[in-house]
Amino acid sequence: MAENGTELRIKGGKVYDPANGIDGEVRDVLVRDGRIVDKVSEKARTFNIPGMVVMPGGIDIHCHIAGPKVNLSRKLQPEDHRLDVHPGTDVTRSGVGGVTPSVPPLAARHVIEEFHDTPVIDKGFYVLLGNNMFLYDLLKQGRKQDFKDAIAWWVTAARAASVKLVNAGSDEFWKGRRNENVTDVNEKIDPFDLTPLHATAAFIEAVDELNMPHPAHIHCNNLGHSGNFQTTLDTMKAAEGHRAHIAHIQFHSYAGELGKRVQTGSEAIIDYINTHENITTDIGMVMFGKATAMTADAPLTWMLRFKDTKWINADTECESGCGVMPFEYQDTNYTHTMQWAIGLELFLLSQDPWRVMFSTDHPNGASFRTYPRLIRLLMDRGFRAEMMKQVNQKAISNCLLPQLDREYSLYEIAIITRAAPARALGLANKGHLGVGADADITIYTDDENRERMFNAPRYVIKAGKPIIEDHEFVDDHIGRFLHTEPEYDSAIEDQIRPFFDDYYSIRFNNYRVDASYLHDHEVIPLRNSGNGRKKKGK
Repeated sequence: MAENGTELRIKGGKVYDPANGIDGEVRDVLVRDGRIVDKVSEKARTFNIPGMVVMPGGIDIHCHIAGPKVNLSRKLQPEDHRLDVHPGTDVTRSGVGGVTPSVPPLAARHVIEEFHDTPVIDKGFYVLLGNNMFLYDLLKQGRKQDFKDAIAWWVTAARAASVKLVNAGSDEFWKGRRNENVTDVNEKIDPFDLTPLHATAAFIEAVDELNMPHPAHIHCNNLGHSGNFQTTLDTMKAAEGHRAHIAHIQFHSYAGELGKRVQTGSEAIIDYINTHENITTDIGMVMFGKATAMTADAPLTWMLRFKDTKWINADTECESGCGVMPFEYQDTNYTHTMQWAIGLELFLLSQDPWRVMFSTDHPNGASFRTYPRLIRLLMDRGFRAEMMKQVNQKAISNCLLPQLDREYSLYEIAIITRAAPARALGLANKGHLGVGADADITIYTDDENRERMFNAPRYVIKAGKPIIEDHEFVDDHIGRFLHTEPEYDSAIEDQIRPFFDDYYSIRFNNYRVDASYLHDHEVIPLRNSGNGRKKKGK
């Protein structure tokens, strides 16, 4: 946090603060003790920035920066990291950051230690529960309340921000099915007599009823397959009015026949989202160049593997799996061009930027270092047209993108990269510049070339402390760890403990993340309730 008494006056900038309806208005932003305030003293340090653009700090709703998959990827690609070295100074070192990866609860303790060593940003994670064997057994028995209590226990024990489902009903069971992935969400899951759609709907309902700040974060079944848009529609319909967030939806918006060339299904997908306010999503945009397939969808990695490409599939006992494989998207490739176009179509056809958010599913669709170029693609139709000339023309002729002239405004960019993800994550003090908000502020030199503008902010202020000034790092900061604590009946622990004794390699008492790991942390309040820390007991 900023030192007590630190005051700043950011003067004369064009402020874009959608959460407070401010669209390019020239006004001062005032900071004291790490928060936005309405008054500072004459002693406040002043940043005179006439003509510059002021926005809240960015919020990334879907980005992989820590955890087992990330570490496996680093080991798999040492050649990639020999060049990833920043000259050392008093306040800089090698490496970059983001927020909210997904993590199996078995690995949560180590992830939190990695977070503590990740500078500047605040961060949290979604805990993977969509293939949890204990939870599926409760569903099979129809024990709805125990199912909900167990989810709440797992979120609290792992210190997660919310729940993520990946290829629900398949990943854990694929390991013992001779590589037979689920291809139909109405297929029975052995030995539970359930379907992936039934399980997904149960998780969505339970997370919503627990008043979690962020709803179930869903990686749908059949990722990457032609025709999978129907699976995505079925999954969204299964929410039945409950809140649900569909992750990296570009990868789930493909029309066409299984085994044949991808066609665009973006219009059907975005039409449903546009008319159903309970659904939020992030795009998972593909950008051309180097990426890394890094997913808890282990069957997908198995499907994508090539003889001449190194790859990893790893098991996480009773909870999940993960697959890692280097990948490169090529602008001459039909499928890769179609993926790029579908992502842009979803952005440009969206009617509500508060529910369709910015992401590349780093590093799956692209590195977060491509964000400035993606912003330019959204804001500059002339640049977009030039890029369309350079990609696979057969794919472009089969998609909707050439017909779309929409250009995002700076106000809309501030929504999809800041205000909307903060709202979707339940972060009331982030994503805006209203009084009481965290003083996370980014200042840009206005430039018609939006890629150049967003590539290098002029100033970055984190928790009221200037971190970057005139494009250079001037200070360091250790961000907070964000998590939530839903209510649950503590009696559920007596039911979970025997399961650990029978199936886990770690004892129940050693599984829960101890408070000593949390360092500087903050509990995200539950929706429509108190602080979320009270536990019920029989």
